[in-house]
Amino acid sequence: MKIVIIGGGLIGLLTAYELARGGATVQLLERGRIGRESSWAGGGILSPLYPWRYPDGVTALARWSQAVYPPLAAELCAAGGVDPEWTGSGMLMLDASDLAAAEAWARRFDYRLEVLAGEALRRCEPALAATAAPALWMAGVAQVRNPRLVQAAHRSLLRQGVAVEEECAVGDLLLRAGRVAGVRTSRGEFAADAVVLAAGAWSGELLAVQGIRPAIRPVRGQMLLFQGAPGTLSRIILGARHYIIPRRDGRVLVGSTMEEVGFDASTTAAAREELREAAFRLVPALADFALERHWAGLRPGSPSGVPYIGEHPQLAGLFINSGHFRNGVVMAPASARLLADLVLGREPILDPAPYAPQA
Repeated sequence: MKIVIIGGGLIGLLTAYELARGGATVQLLERGRIGRESSWAGGGILSPLYPWRYPDGVTALARWSQAVYPPLAAELCAAGGVDPEWTGSGMLMLDASDLAAAEAWARRFDYRLEVLAGEALRRCEPALAATAAPALWMAGVAQVRNPRLVQAAHRSLLRQGVAVEEECAVGDLLLRAGRVAGVRTSRGEFAADAVVLAAGAWSGELLAVQGIRPAIRPVRGQMLLFQGAPGTLSRIILGARHYIIPRRDGRVLVGSTMEEVGFDASTTAAAREELREAAFRLVPALADFALERHWAGLRPGSPSGVPYIGEHPQLAGLFINSGHFRNGVVMAPASARLLADLVLGREPILDPAPYAPQA
């Protein structure tokens, strides 16, 4: 079975990885450079932010992925020679206003959730600014360094023999006998038995060519990177609107804005100041560190944050794996495996109904 995948972000890469392992011949096409859009720009937290505030479909994908991430990271490192730096940081969430909902969610899905305050909170993360309010602690939350994860997945695909084309923009779908039979690109036509659309924020634009416009839209997020020192911060910290992520080498990420500005991926001075102020308020020690980088990425927004995974009801042979919004990294392994199950006709790992693309 020959399959063309549109999109070389983490979702497309891991979907190609799963399909190739399942015996398919895979061709991956990326309009720009591999993994350089939202997969590169995000923070790599392996949990939805305040996860009980999402529909159950998000939790199901995240939970399956969280269990497989440690062996997957090791496998990709061994195959591609790049360590994704899976790290069990835990996550402190400072907005405990919906504690009852959080605890009910944790019981339903068997997550460990603790309420910390006072000395217990200070012991958990000494760098956190003093606060009298309690926080919610999930010790089991981990992170990956998402640019390194993308690099490892890309190298692993090449070792598997997957054909990867960069700077190859897809303009249209090829239709034969009422079904999708390939794609038309800036480098010519590519025939396929099935096509997987995993183009992130650009997925809706590609479908619009066919007169179909799913509710996938670009949502800009801006991020800062500080040159921290190892040991300054050890926990992921989530405030009401912003998060802080410590990397192994001491660098610290601060994010993220939520901006409806179309396909504008530029950065702004206003966002830089907003993120700096949030960072210093949550972790005062960050004021002593230099700002290394400021960037923006475009997330594939969807109405409720639940991605579309499955065959399009109007275009046989076209499968969609997109719309992951803020949680693409944590949902990627499960999304890729579920999509591969559906394409290859295997028993799916999860009930696909919550993710079925709508007409």
